[in-house]
Amino acid sequence: MNRDVVNRDVVNRDVVNRDVVMGDRHELGDVDIFTVGALGRPGERVFYLQARQSGRTFSVKCEKQQTDALATYLGQLLTDLPAPDDLPLPIMLELDEPVHPVFVLGGIGVAWDEISDRVVLSLEEVVATDEEGNPDAEEEAARSSMHLRITRGQAQAFAQRGSDIVSAGRPPCRYCGLPLDPDGHPCPRMN
Repeated sequence: MNRDVVNRDVVNRDVVNRDVVMGDRHELGDVDIFTVGALGRPGERVFYLQARQSGRTFSVKCEKQQTDALATYLGQLLTDLPAPDDLPLPIMLELDEPVHPVFVLGGIGVAWDEISDRVVLSLEEVVATDEEGNPDAEEEAARSSMHLRITRGQAQAFAQRGSDIVSAGRPPCRYCGLPLDPDGHPCPRMN
């Protein structure tokens, strides 16, 4: 198979046989900032992960549940490690706007690299699946990804900010636990 690789700074695009384009691979290494934010009003918010490196910003659109899961996991991971001494300033964790996501998040991988004292994150683009849950072959071949490394301080700041942003959504109904909608709430327990 003939394979050409075109490098574009930190973004790589593989071209196979010059007919099939592979997804973007964002190999960022150590980043200056890794954060999360949500835009829109509660109940209609859109969540974004954002990495900044050397003046460039990379945003990934994600779900509230993904934000919560990553924040929770990073928080648990940090309980087994020494306390960080490099927390970023809260103002640095605001989203850079306007936000232009490079892809929509599917899978998330997290690893601890003890030698470099970094949390390693692998973010993959979501791909369509068939009725049996198998990924579409063409979309899987064109899947984009992002790989980055963050400090313990960045991980702790992300975990706290992610938890705060998730909990800042709609409050739960005291009867059924479902989110209260600003425009009304059809509580199933109040029929």
